[in-house]
Amino acid sequence: MSETVFTYGAPNLKFGPGASAEIGFDLSTMGEVRRVLVVTDAGVAATGHPQRVAEQLAGFGLSAEVYDGAHVEPTDESLAAAAEWARANGPWDAFVAVGGGSAIDTAKAVDLLTTNPGEVRDYLNAPVGSARSPEHPLKPLVAVPTTTGTGSESTTVCVLDVLSLRVKTGISHPRLRPALAVVDPDLVGSQPAGVTAASGMDILCHALESYTARPYTSLPAKRAEQRVPYCGANPVSDMWAREALRLLAGSFRRAVADGEDRQARADMALAATYAGMGIGNAGVHIPHANAYPIAGQVRDFHPDGYPDSEPMVPHGMAVALTAPESFRFTYEADPGRHEHAADLLEPGVVHEGPDALPRVLLALMRDIAIPDGLGAVGYTEADTAGLAQGALQQQRLLAIAPLEVDEDVVAGIMSRSMSLW
Repeated sequence: MSETVFTYGAPNLKFGPGASAEIGFDLSTMGEVRRVLVVTDAGVAATGHPQRVAEQLAGFGLSAEVYDGAHVEPTDESLAAAAEWARANGPWDAFVAVGGGSAIDTAKAVDLLTTNPGEVRDYLNAPVGSARSPEHPLKPLVAVPTTTGTGSESTTVCVLDVLSLRVKTGISHPRLRPALAVVDPDLVGSQPAGVTAASGMDILCHALESYTARPYTSLPAKRAEQRVPYCGANPVSDMWAREALRLLAGSFRRAVADGEDRQARADMALAATYAGMGIGNAGVHIPHANAYPIAGQVRDFHPDGYPDSEPMVPHGMAVALTAPESFRFTYEADPGRHEHAADLLEPGVVHEGPDALPRVLLALMRDIAIPDGLGAVGYTEADTAGLAQGALQQQRLLAIAPLEVDEDVVAGIMSRSMSLW
C-alpha cells in the first residue's frame, strides 16, 4: 500500500533588516524563560553580533551568557565539549544560536544533550549511530543565521563529522527544529566570495534535491508513529523549492561577484530559508549523501575564503561537486521536474534532455569558481570505492532518492565527477 499522507513542519519565521533586535521580546513570550545561552563560534563572536543579542535580552528581564566554542564544521568531539560546558554552567531555559549552520547545529545538539540522557553517538542516524529518539521535549531554540546556505534554521537536522570514522552524518528528529528562525539580512554581512559560492551551492542543492526527491505517494504507507521529517516531495515542499530557485536565478552570481550587494544578500538569505523549509520536509538525496564522505575523508585541501587552519571541503562545495552527475542520473525518474528546475535557473532558454540541468549547474559553478570536480580537491579514481561506501551509510537520505541507488551507481557518479569540465 502506498503512502497517502504527507507532513509539513516549519519554525515560526521573522525576516527582515532589524529583526534580530526583537529576540528579547520573542523569548519573553515563550513561557518561563529566565536564563539563555547564546551559542556561536569565535569568528562570529568577533563581529559583536552575539554579544549585542545577549545584551538586548536584559531589557526583558532575561540573563544571557555567550558560548563561542562552536566548531566550524562540527564534530562529535566538538558537540560533546559544548554539551559538557553547557551542563556545567546551566541550567538553561532557552538557547539562541547566532552564526552559520555550524553554530545552529551545535545549539541543536547542546539543547538535545542538556534536556535528554545519553551522548552524541546515541542519537546519530543509523547505521553510524543508534538513532535514539529524545525522550523529553527540548528547550526553545531561536536560530539567527549570519550566513546564507545551510537552512539549518528551518530543519530538524544537526550535521557533524564523526572523527573516528572519517564520515559525516547527522542527528534528525522533529524536536530539533528551532522554535523561531530570525533571518536578519543586516547580519549576513559581506563575506569572501568563496564562502558565498559554497554556501550558495548548498541552498541550490537543497532546493533541487527536495524538488526531485521521491514523491511521498511512491513510498510505502507508514503508521503515525513511524513518520519521519523527510517524507518525500510534496506540494508544499515543491512550492518552497521553486521559489528558492527563482530567487537564486537572479541573485546568486551577483552575491558572489559583489559581497556589498545588499539586495542580492537579502535574496540569498530568503532563498536559504525557503529551501530549508523544503528540505526540512521533503528531504535531500544523492548529492548530500555523497557530500558527507567527500567532506569527511578530505586530506589536504584548503578552500579560498576559509580559515587556513586545517584541511576541509566546505559542506556546500562537497554537495556541489557531484550534483551535475547526480541529476544526470536521476533525470529519467521525472524528466519534467529536472527540465523545469533548469528553466527556473535559466529563464528564457529551452531546456530538454538529461544534460539540461547539469549544463546549467556547470555553467554556474564555473562562473562562481567552484573547483573542477573531486580531483581538484585532492581525490583520485582510487578513492571512488571508499567515497561510495561512505555515501551508502547515509540511508536516511538515499531512501528519498528518486531512483534506486547501490554502490555501483554511487561509484560511477563519483568517478564521472573527478573532472567536471
